Amino acid sequence: MKIKKSILSPRNHRVREKYGDALRHAIACVLVTVGSAVLCAAQPYEIMRADYGAASQRRDVTSAFRQVVCSQTRFRMGNSTFGFDPAPGVKKLLRVYVHGPRGQQVMQEFPESSTIDGSQYMCRGGGAGYRPPPPPPDRGQWTILYAAYGTERRNVDVTNRLRELANRNLTFRMGNSTFGVDPDPGRIKTLRIYARGEGGRRRMFEYREGSTIDGSIFAGWRNGNWGRDPWNGRWNDDNYQR
Repeated sequence: MKIKKSILSPRNHRVREKYGDALRHAIACVLVTVGSAVLCAAQPYEIMRADYGAASQRRDVTSAFRQVVCSQTRFRMGNSTFGFDPAPGVKKLLRVYVHGPRGQQVMQEFPESSTIDGSQYMCRGGGAGYRPPPPPPDRGQWTILYAAYGTERRNVDVTNRLRELANRNLTFRMGNSTFGVDPDPGRIKTLRIYARGEGGRRRMFEYREGSTIDGSIFAGWRNGNWGRDPWNGRWNDDNYQR
């Protein structure tokens, strides 16, 4: 089998010598430009200011928002995120003012109940892309059996949703936006966690709407191996000590 050889004429050889370096330089510039664009896209936004509310009823939430994005990767944002309702009965909006990768100023807007990806922001004190160290192993003494959210007259099972939250966060602020439901509109809700401790002791942990939940007191908080057995209890269950 004959193999064809590519033979360059003297003229073609001179053309290659003349434009080869320029072509290689152009390709290198393109690669550097693309690399820079990817790098910029990967760099997080720096939060300058954030406010939450509607129309003239807005409040500064810069500090609270920075704390939330540094402790969670993704979260649903609403009144419970910040611990107050600046404009009752009105749909709120979160506005976040940031510096982009190239220093440009950008305003982001998130309607109430939006899911926000916290990984897009820089956490102060830790540098770009900083995230808090992973929490210590689950060493709590109480195993969760069931979780309900609402009031005595109207409440819903949130065990599965609590398991999802526990898988991502050791602590979080809780409210309607956390569970995606308002079981009893116009009333202050409560999260009740029914748990079992050593020796079979039973206890009910109660958290008022807007409270911060600390999962470190519960055994296996992050691995989710709890709350899977059938539940036959009640909202006010005398078998569980408060």
